[in-house]
Amino acid sequence: MLKIGLALLPIFLALLVSEVLWRKKILRGEAARKTLHIIIGSYVASWPFYIPLVDIQLISIALLVVVAFSHRLKIFHAIIDIKRASWGDMLYAVGIGLTATLTNEPWIFAIAILHMSLCDGLAGLLGNHYGKNNQFKILGQPKSIVGTVVFAVSSFIVLLLLVPGNLQPSLGLYLFVIPVIGALIESVGVYGTDNVMVPLVLVYLLNIVA
Repeated sequence: MLKIGLALLPIFLALLVSEVLWRKKILRGEAARKTLHIIIGSYVASWPFYIPLVDIQLISIALLVVVAFSHRLKIFHAIIDIKRASWGDMLYAVGIGLTATLTNEPWIFAIAILHMSLCDGLAGLLGNHYGKNNQFKILGQPKSIVGTVVFAVSSFIVLLLLVPGNLQPSLGLYLFVIPVIGALIESVGVYGTDNVMVPLVLVYLLNIVA
């Protein structure tokens, strides 16, 4: 229980800092949400290297409760300050729990969560800034070619850095195919469903070659 509390502490601190910045109008809207998305997810990706996966499943439930209360009580505005329909913040916690359930490999968990957080977050931030002239819509939700390319490139870098060296030769084309598949899944995963779809697809693909 102590490990779970210590694991959650940095997340609560990040949420508190984000709330202060939101109230001071320094960081708001999609930029605030995606920045928090990246910071928390990048931290969560490190968990299985020192926390049992079964504990991560419990932590994901705790995170889901926190997000639910945040919506109910209108706190932690940075994660709920969004002008479009989305269940992304709720499904973020679900994605973490399902990933911890479906793999026993810490490196696979880390890669899957970084795709959900870092790759997706960068795609959102850069896509919103540079993709206004190359947008397209999936079920009414705006996406951009820039965002899709950013996701694929950051995915390739994550795979290159985190896939164990002894497995990289056997991955071969997977190092190029997985980023493309991930980017396509992120594009069609509207209303926040990409927070579940992306990590699950990554876990499935990496489990095949692990």
